[in-house]
Amino acid sequence: MRQDYLIAEALLSPYGAGSQAPAEVQELALARLRQLSAHEIGHTLGLAHNYAASSEELASVMDYPHPRVTVRNGQIDISQPYDDKIAAWDKVAISWGYQDFPEGIDEKEALDGLISQALGKGLYFLSDQDARPTGGAHPYAHLWDNSRDAADELNRLMEVRKIALQNLGQNTLREGTPMAQLEEKLVPVYFFHRYQTEAAVKLIGGLNYRYALKGDGQPVTEKVPVAQQQKALEALLATLRPEALAFPKALLDQIPPQPYGYARSREVISIRTGLTFDALAAAEAAANQTVSLLLDPARMNRLLEYHAQDPAQPSLQAVLDRLIGQTLKAPAQAGYAGELQRTVNYVVLHHLISQSRDKGASPQTQALLKLKLSQLQPWLASAGKGKDESWQAHWAFAAELIKHLETEGKPMEMPGLLSPPPGAPIGSCAE
Repeated sequence: MRQDYLIAEALLSPYGAGSQAPAEVQELALARLRQLSAHEIGHTLGLAHNYAASSEELASVMDYPHPRVTVRNGQIDISQPYDDKIAAWDKVAISWGYQDFPEGIDEKEALDGLISQALGKGLYFLSDQDARPTGGAHPYAHLWDNSRDAADELNRLMEVRKIALQNLGQNTLREGTPMAQLEEKLVPVYFFHRYQTEAAVKLIGGLNYRYALKGDGQPVTEKVPVAQQQKALEALLATLRPEALAFPKALLDQIPPQPYGYARSREVISIRTGLTFDALAAAEAAANQTVSLLLDPARMNRLLEYHAQDPAQPSLQAVLDRLIGQTLKAPAQAGYAGELQRTVNYVVLHHLISQSRDKGASPQTQALLKLKLSQLQPWLASAGKGKDESWQAHWAFAAELIKHLETEGKPMEMPGLLSPPPGAPIGSCAE
């Protein structure tokens, strides 16, 4: 419940008139507990996770749903965070596993009929093997997500996140709480899109499939439509823009170092600034998640293969060009926005270089990554001209990294990338 309570407080910043939390803060946590109780009872009855359910109007309590957060009249609304009903797929699964049939009824035929009816209603089942891998391909099998269109939902959650970030501040904390604890509160808001990012990226190089049996009438495989993949790519790239990664200045001015007796924990952002809050580290961690998912070797390998099978499908080259064009080659900005750009650029460059030698990437995928890096060299040679020293240094360092890869055949030692703090309330494969 602690994580859900934290999410609710961070989203609403409800303590403007005192230290009493509004009822909906506690209700979100209790609603999650009710949903989780039904989920665990399902396991005791033999039900497995069904991670396709959130794409079918919450068709099963055996999914991991994200709390439903909406915006109403410019304000965040968490009044209906979780469903409170046993859902359609659960009824099918329990009926199939436990129903007794009268004498004279062919049990196999009756059970097959139950499944046929469920399939006819658009219900189906996908589990951990489909939803958990970072290189997963199914457009509807995800953890901690909502909505049938993962890209649209990512865009929507980014708008929710924007409002919540603007609201973060003194009203997020109870009276008498150290202001430094704003760091803990901002983590679930700043990374509010993290699980929907995991969902949206699966559309790129994605494959819609079922656990189909011969003769059961289910679709077997279908590549995700090109338009959906392009929409997902643009939604993901939007999470890397400076305006998406920047903190409001008013919020940054309210976060001091931890006071005496308090210590940093794994639940706050890893920093490189000593005691003080590191806004660039937060941006790096968020960008690292998006770029690492997009450039997952299995995903890149599929892009290459699916385009070879069908030239209408997005090519790996096109995805890499779009990523580079929207980050490294985007118009250079100054100040905080410029530093955010350089942070994202390094994340992109780091992954391009490291994945070009990743054993999970096919030889042709590695070859294309190295080609794109090589093509950057002449551009980098002129990119810093006329720019301030921050940009000159940035492009010179980028060129040095690529040159070393080409001349030495291996990457030079690069500063490691930061990752977001843990965020899932539950979720091991054994759960």
